[in-house]
Amino acid sequence: MTDMVYGAAPVQGGEPILPKWWRTLDKWSISCVLILFGIGLLLALAASVPLAEKNGFEQFHYVKRQAAFGFMALAAMLLTSMMSPLLVRRLSVVGFVIAFIALAMLPFFGTDFGKGAMRWYSLGFASVQPSEFLKPGFVVVAAWMMAASKEINGPPGMRLSFFMAVIIVLMLAMQPDFGQACLVLFGWGVMYFVAGAPILLLVLIAGVVVFAGSLAYSNSEHFARRIDGFLSPDVDPNTQLGFATNAIREGGFFGVGVGEGSVKWSLPDAHTDFIIAVAAEEYGLILVLAIIVLYTSIVVRSLSRLMRERDPFIRLAGTGLVAMFGVQAMINMGVAVRLLPAKGMTLPFVSYGGSSLIATGIAVGMLFAFTRSRPQGEINDILRARPR
Repeated sequence: MTDMVYGAAPVQGGEPILPKWWRTLDKWSISCVLILFGIGLLLALAASVPLAEKNGFEQFHYVKRQAAFGFMALAAMLLTSMMSPLLVRRLSVVGFVIAFIALAMLPFFGTDFGKGAMRWYSLGFASVQPSEFLKPGFVVVAAWMMAASKEINGPPGMRLSFFMAVIIVLMLAMQPDFGQACLVLFGWGVMYFVAGAPILLLVLIAGVVVFAGSLAYSNSEHFARRIDGFLSPDVDPNTQLGFATNAIREGGFFGVGVGEGSVKWSLPDAHTDFIIAVAAEEYGLILVLAIIVLYTSIVVRSLSRLMRERDPFIRLAGTGLVAMFGVQAMINMGVAVRLLPAKGMTLPFVSYGGSSLIATGIAVGMLFAFTRSRPQGEINDILRARPR
């Protein structure tokens, strides 16, 4: 009777997607990503103008392209971060299969753009690097296999993920792209360790990697040249490493001033692989330390959230994604200061590159989806409930 007089009470649905997403998201980490993107545009204004003039484009050609690719990457990151872990896993399987096929077809339809490595598909108006999109998909698929292997009567997911990693590493090494191959193997190794792999097995795998590196050094002129350049006590001032080292030294603590740097006129990859050298020369150690703090904050906060996660798949996939993200940044900056041999790897969200920016946006979006707060999703709930 009350319903007839006053009307039925409205049915309360679930919490709207946007408020729920904002409430459960790691706001500090996404703020760090947005700041990194802003720094990338700032450095692009300095680093890409000489290249645009050299190639006959207007001054801010590459800046505009980086802004366009960057906003696409941010849109992909935000959209992916709103998804449920189940939807992320399903789409990752589809994306991984497509990227794997594209990687396998590179020797037949790919191009090297004169750089000696068959890594890209040329679309005329842009290029696509399949390995960039393969990495996040591989991490999620491998984590799914590892988590499934822990279930009763589950598949041999640990072994399957290992064979899959080996195949991908071999395909990347044949391009050759040893940097991405090492990154994929490192990401898989971190997940394998977190999943409970024996230490002796990891040591054995490390020994196999060292042996494979020795073979590559003996049989690949490209690989040997980079290792020899890294081990040489003297740096040729006319090489990319020489220019980058001198730029970092000239920058000092406060830099030489905005627009006053000279390394961008000498380095062909100043806007991609050696963007940190431009930052160090014009803005000094202060900006470099700020960039390091931003990357460290994302990694540490993500890992701290994943440590409280109950679902093994989410824990493994998130750990693999954040490990790849952090190590890629470390490798890029390590190469510029000669802590590591040259790898041809971009600085996430800062370096120019369409495939790298968009793929990184997708990967970080997956990470944010996995690290969102979920009710009863923390492993501490189980530990508190255990009888003493």
